[in-house]
Amino acid sequence: MNMKVGLFLGCNLPALRPDAEKAIRISLQSLGVEVVDLEGAACCPAFGTFWSADEEAAIAIGAWNYSIAEKMGVDMIVQCGSCYSTLKMSRHKLVNEKLQEINEKFLSKVGARYEGRSDTKHITDFLYNTVGVERIKSSLKYSMKGLKAVVQVPCHTLRPSKILGFDNPENPRVLKELTRALGAEVPTFTRDRQCCGGAGGYARRNRRAAMEFLKLKLDSMKEEVDPDCIVVSCITCLMWMDEAQEEMRKLGMIDYSIPVFDYNQLLAICQGHDPQKVARIAATPRDKVIAKILENKV
Repeated sequence: MNMKVGLFLGCNLPALRPDAEKAIRISLQSLGVEVVDLEGAACCPAFGTFWSADEEAAIAIGAWNYSIAEKMGVDMIVQCGSCYSTLKMSRHKLVNEKLQEINEKFLSKVGARYEGRSDTKHITDFLYNTVGVERIKSSLKYSMKGLKAVVQVPCHTLRPSKILGFDNPENPRVLKELTRALGAEVPTFTRDRQCCGGAGGYARRNRRAAMEFLKLKLDSMKEEVDPDCIVVSCITCLMWMDEAQEEMRKLGMIDYSIPVFDYNQLLAICQGHDPQKVARIAATPRDKVIAKILENKV
């Protein structure tokens, strides 16, 4: 079991939610994972920019990122659902069609090369299938016992399942099982698998429509299971589901609030790390959930 990984940060995580980045780093270290930085890594690049305009350039940028990880002898792990998807799609294209072409046409010009050895894992895949639930449980000092959490699985980690799949797209369970490992109750509800509405620039193009879409999901979870918090593992889901709620309350669209956490933020808190360092930035208050966790010593 390789417990050394290269952390692919993406663009939004370090810039907009550095506390979540800190949570990822510190929680993995507490699990005995050596986290190394991928010096020189570029954008993934995102589907809505390079892929839609110049697929070959997008694959070449993906190959550049892989070449850095491969030179360091590590696989990449990533939290962002979109980064995960585009990196996996790049690798699929490379190893099946374009490896030699991209190496010769692009990477050779900057003294780089990718042989197809390094891969990408979403952080939930790595935690569940490499680290394992039992190792996670043994690292905990506090528990989410008595708390009810619903999960938002990143859409871009599920389909196309033959390329991306580490989970069942029709009944994803990895993030649920990881959250249960922290002691939380994890119920399902009608709109369990609905997109958050923030992906692909949708929320930027038509913010009101995106909020109406999110409201369908929030109302469903509130009415059916009334959770204490939402657990995500994607920077877009984290920011949108957290920040949109504040705006929706001001507009009178909702009269409730449901705190949103990245999974590794909750893991880090349950491991005993300072919430002010790993879960400080939030538009929707988290204090009650954090206080409840800190009451539950393992």
